[in-house]
Amino acid sequence: MNTDIENLFKDKVIGHPAGLFIIFFTEMWERFSFYGMRILLVLFLTAPILGTNPGWEWPREHALALIGTYGSMLYLTPIIGGWVADKITGYKWAVIIGCFFMMLGHLSMVFETPWSLYLGLALLIIGTGFFKPNMTSMISEMYKGKESKKDGAYTIYYMGVNAGAFFGMMLCGYLAENIGWSYGFGLAGIFMLLGLIQFWLAKDFFGQIGEKPSKVHEVELPQNINERNPKEQDATEHVEKLNPFTTIDKVLIILSALGGFLYLLNDPISKIGNVNLLNFKLGGLDGSSVTVLTALVLFLYLIITRISRYSRIVRDKIIAVSVFAVFTVIFFAAFEQALGSMTLFARDYTERALTGSSATIFKVIDLILTVGPLAIITYVLFLLFKKTYKKILLSNIILSLSFVFLWYIVYYKINNEFSKDATEVPATWFGILNSFFIITLAPLFSRWWESKYNPSAATKYGIGLLLLGLGFGVLVFGTLGIPQGAKTASVSMVFLILAYLLHTMGELCISPVGLSYLSKLVPGRMIGFMFGIWYLAIAIGQKAAGTMGGMIDKITAEYSLSSFFLIFTIVPAIFALISLVLNPLLKRLMHGVR
Repeated sequence: MNTDIENLFKDKVIGHPAGLFIIFFTEMWERFSFYGMRILLVLFLTAPILGTNPGWEWPREHALALIGTYGSMLYLTPIIGGWVADKITGYKWAVIIGCFFMMLGHLSMVFETPWSLYLGLALLIIGTGFFKPNMTSMISEMYKGKESKKDGAYTIYYMGVNAGAFFGMMLCGYLAENIGWSYGFGLAGIFMLLGLIQFWLAKDFFGQIGEKPSKVHEVELPQNINERNPKEQDATEHVEKLNPFTTIDKVLIILSALGGFLYLLNDPISKIGNVNLLNFKLGGLDGSSVTVLTALVLFLYLIITRISRYSRIVRDKIIAVSVFAVFTVIFFAAFEQALGSMTLFARDYTERALTGSSATIFKVIDLILTVGPLAIITYVLFLLFKKTYKKILLSNIILSLSFVFLWYIVYYKINNEFSKDATEVPATWFGILNSFFIITLAPLFSRWWESKYNPSAATKYGIGLLLLGLGFGVLVFGTLGIPQGAKTASVSMVFLILAYLLHTMGELCISPVGLSYLSKLVPGRMIGFMFGIWYLAIAIGQKAAGTMGGMIDKITAEYSLSSFFLIFTIVPAIFALISLVLNPLLKRLMHGVR
């Protein structure tokens, strides 16, 4: 294995092995396809049946119930996919299998029928389960013995993630809104196919890296870029007696998982198809509520009883992680409105029609935003080709053709827009702001975390939640003039842009560092279990986002749109205050870990 690592480091691009950039571009196409499709979903489902670009005209509650379940499942299947890769397939084949399933999922959605939509989403969930945890595992294997370069490697990888999301939402969204939904879904599928072929043809370049199952799954994600490498665990943790799962623990895991799965499945089915799998009532609560609350109680009992069986120091650290997990649920329940209610707000309540100098200024800004990053990434492709054209010629040809096609789509978009006197900003365009702000602001936040002013974990969470609430506060202010029950309005897009800026700054305080703290606080033998718990917290946040976002029509009708956004202002602000108040206690529970 060491020989394979040394061979990879012989061919360097920007100081890193060429293999990292093969992974970079594969991840870029996957994120292009994933976010390109996801930004379209809520718009397609809720678009009017009659019109120039007809959709399905679902009630917003139904659309967001489906999207919430979909988003939640995307964070649960990687727990299984990581295990399968460790035990059976290896990382490389897990990535290939994941790409294949996702490609089929994207192409299935082109047909715009109910069965193809549900099949497509199911295939995407399965594919993401294989793909998501194993690309970063390959990077971890590549950099064994070269830990000092890992932070830089994950930074490059993270840029690939955001570059793919950026171009996917921009270009798939543009084609879908201006030509037809099938073109947007189809473009996502095409680039997923190209990414699959590119990685398949380059897989032998990695030698045995990622080929054979590892005995230990290293949980290391690109979000760790803003933190130093985890400190070694205390020596006392190595001699501490084990805490194996008891039969009761296993039963509780199965029952809580089954209850949660039934709720996730039943929520959209009962609303969309009027088929209730949990058609009963207990104590005034419907079957879905009873099931999910029972699953939650069982799961909390499992966590509490397991934590109580650890030694004091380990128990304290796990309690700290659990508190941060609660804050994570709250954060994502509000933050993920970006692909739900905020996208609907962009379409229905934002003034997107521009004329005269305003239209010209936007077109120029959009041109710079599009061509600048694409030119930089194309240059990286050129450097990769120079280093590897003899070893993986066919893979490089496919990758080059992908970029030729990408440049053509960009040319079509720019030429089409500049040929018009006026322009209408696509509702999907606002989705790119998160990726753009991450790319531009991540280096600043990284330097902050590495400086002497690096705040504590609880303070970071407090700042992140406060910035999130402030972002929604901007939308509250911008929507004050919209009357009760209004279905459309013309709010300045400045409010939405500022909201995305504040939300991204909040994300950089929480999302990039959460798993890093987990890796520092939890003993190595428990990292897999706690990794699953962390993804579960994000999954709960995703579903909560869909459920709460689905209330937009009801709250707007009974109160106002500003009241709806006020909820997402107050709740994060309250938990931000709680996080800051708990800072001294959480510091003690972390026992010196920073």
